Amino acid sequence: MAFFVRRGVAVCAVMVLVAVSGCGESGPTAAEAGETLKNHITELMRKGQVLDVRITDSGGRDISCGEGKAKRTFAAAGRDPASERGGDNLNDLLLGALSRVAPYRIVEDRGDAPIKLANDEYKTILILESPGGGQYAVRGETECLRTS
Repeated sequence: MAFFVRRGVAVCAVMVLVAVSGCGESGPTAAEAGETLKNHITELMRKGQVLDVRITDSGGRDISCGEGKAKRTFAAAGRDPASERGGDNLNDLLLGALSRVAPYRIVEDRGDAPIKLANDEYKTILILESPGGGQYAVRGETECLRTS
């Protein structure tokens, strides 16, 4: 009977360790969120009908945040057929297209500055920072997340 008690205690101890190690580890890794970020920005440019899209930051690497966490980045730029459109108008067009890509909430919008948006589920942040003159620009980053 002593064997069964020890075995039961060992099983319970392992179960407790598994349960505790899972605490705070939910959600995507930096690499997973980085792929989502890339997909969201690429799809945003497509849905926004941006022309001549070029990747200005291909991301794909961990940027250390300390404490075993990292973030990823990605950015793209392109042009609008109407070269006279200003940055605010272009950002507004992207904001409208973003509603067809993923649910982001506005974190910061001061009118003449870039628009910062966040998606809490995917742990991604987008910055719509079109400079004007018909030139679109979007960059993004993930939150600081676990690497594995």
